[in-house]
Amino acid sequence: MSASLTLNWPAETLWSQIEPHWPGFSVEVLPTLDSTNSTLMERARAGQAWPVLLVAEQQTAGRGRMGRSWLSEQAVGQSLTFSLALPMDEADLSGLSLVAGCALAQGLDPLQRHGIRLKWPNDLWLQQRKLGGILVEVCILGRQRHVVIGCGINIAAPPVLPAAAAGQARVTPPAWVQQFAPGVLAPEVLLQVAMPLALAMKQFSVQGFAPWQAEFARRDALAGQLVRLSDGSEGLASGVNAQGGLLIRQLDGQLHEVLSQEVSVRPAAG
Repeated sequence: MSASLTLNWPAETLWSQIEPHWPGFSVEVLPTLDSTNSTLMERARAGQAWPVLLVAEQQTAGRGRMGRSWLSEQAVGQSLTFSLALPMDEADLSGLSLVAGCALAQGLDPLQRHGIRLKWPNDLWLQQRKLGGILVEVCILGRQRHVVIGCGINIAAPPVLPAAAAGQARVTPPAWVQQFAPGVLAPEVLLQVAMPLALAMKQFSVQGFAPWQAEFARRDALAGQLVRLSDGSEGLASGVNAQGGLLIRQLDGQLHEVLSQEVSVRPAAG
């Protein structure tokens, strides 16, 4: 760990917890990066395909789903940004972001007794507000497949950005961890969520999404809501199928499967 780090990160503790489950695992914490996901994807393309947890105290060019930006250039400790890179040569990756969300939510549950909800396919929600997000990327080199799971969680109140800077109009303000756990710092939150995430990914690599379908349903923030798809169509969110695809009952009564790369889903305006 660099001497210029501001916070006290539990790198050794996390390594000792996770390495027995992912042999060769390492933990890195850096003062600043453009993007933890971008860094690990570049390494994977260069053949560095071992399991690693990479944390950035500050992230200057964080990325979200569909090219959106994650809040960047925040003060140290205001957010937790990290990526977990793992080899998954054989796994069916359907529903991976949902499993990651469930694992992060379970890790946060001891801090938030009412439970974190999940907005399909990759957002952590608290009381209808975004607490964090997940970005899954895959690097394929020959027969090797390397998965990078990027996570961003608001720790303190984020700065308010103009819609253009955020990459999207923000309808409601975000949520943050210190609202329900005053005084908790980013390293403590990492200690809460990293091990559950690593264990969930180990199970997922063998069993896929199926063991997590009921857990996602319990946390599904969209279930039963009228939602609008990015193509302008609307329907009733009706859970997810065995592959993690969102099921939408359209106004004509037909059930339609929505895949994560096709649409952005938002609660429809009342």
